[in-house]
Amino acid sequence: MSRKGSRELAMRLLYQTDVQRGDRAFQIEWALGESCDDEEDRAYVTDVLDGVEGRMAEIDGLIGDHAKGWKTSRMSKVDLAIIRLGLYEILGREDIPVNVTMNEAVELAKRYGGDESASFVNGVLGGIYETLERRAAPAPDAP
Repeated sequence: MSRKGSRELAMRLLYQTDVQRGDRAFQIEWALGESCDDEEDRAYVTDVLDGVEGRMAEIDGLIGDHAKGWKTSRMSKVDLAIIRLGLYEILGREDIPVNVTMNEAVELAKRYGGDESASFVNGVLGGIYETLERRAAPAPDAP
């Protein structure tokens, strides 16, 4: 499986565990057993799922701050899974360039989301990234 395939599987599992609310560990292990033979792919998917769960309050807070007029509880579950995945990659995966994360998130939104999903996902992730970059930039010297 390629990284693209692993990312897609991670997004589907984020969606599934959000919607089904069953035994999360069982759902993940079953899906990985069915779809993921490669240890590197398995490690990536597991890292994303655990990372999103572990940082859910931070991730959803950032989404809520940047998705003007939208609460995460009212968003499309597919769009939300894609944004959570992309945001976790931006926050927690230094090995993945931000432009790759953004492009892949938009492609997932085009494939799985509604008509407006790609622009919505791009806008929310782009806005969050810009804010994070401004916070990380050193303050200009005062005269």
